Amino acid sequence: MPTPNTPPPRTEPKPLIVIVEDEVELANLLATHLEKAGMHTQICNRAEHALKFLKKNFANLVLLDINLPDRTGFQLVDDLKSEDVTVPIIFVTGNIEEPSRVRGLDIGADDYVTKPFSYVELVARIRAVLRRTENIKDLNVTKNVRISDDPFDFCGAKVTPVRLEISFPDSTVMKIGRKELGILAYLNAHPGQIITRKALIHSVWGMHADVKSRSLDQYIVKVRDLFTEHGLSLDTFRTVHGIGYIFDPKTKGK
Repeated sequence: MPTPNTPPPRTEPKPLIVIVEDEVELANLLATHLEKAGMHTQICNRAEHALKFLKKNFANLVLLDINLPDRTGFQLVDDLKSEDVTVPIIFVTGNIEEPSRVRGLDIGADDYVTKPFSYVELVARIRAVLRRTENIKDLNVTKNVRISDDPFDFCGAKVTPVRLEISFPDSTVMKIGRKELGILAYLNAHPGQIITRKALIHSVWGMHADVKSRSLDQYIVKVRDLFTEHGLSLDTFRTVHGIGYIFDPKTKGK
């Protein structure tokens, strides 16, 4: 028996699967089987409903029909991309035509299942996609930086994502925090552009992150202090009051 001080065993959180299907009976049946398999579900009978839900809520995966009353599943995928909503997608459809399958996979779907199907096989495919996408996420340092990214120079320092390191001209090599790395990588990729606070937060923390501007400002201060401590100027990285920031290396020395 566990002692009174033994913590309870950890349980893995259940993945949330969004079912986008206008056939109510089928949608409910899908939800029943997935919940029996240890998953949470959210049913959306219209594409617009799904779009609104996914813009405001995190989901692990979407089961998506192609023929929906208000738009096609293909159009919904495009709408999600335009809103910067990234989520694994499995098409579940009665359309068995090869061009439809090819189009679904070409636009970024992770799998394509045709009706009728085995619920046991569908659950297995969902789990396979979840494992695959989680393994991909393991390479992410932040939303915009992967450990496989090449090193880059920023205002005289060399940033190496694979080691989470920053090297200064005074021969000092230091570990750098993930969020600070994400900020530097985003600025380096957008020279000369005014960057809003919201855009910077979304790029580093993710679209659905609940991060306040004050928290972002604290990370910016840490970056500035780090460079100052090692004799490097960040004069080319300026605050644009009321909007955000700009990194403009062309202004150096002016």
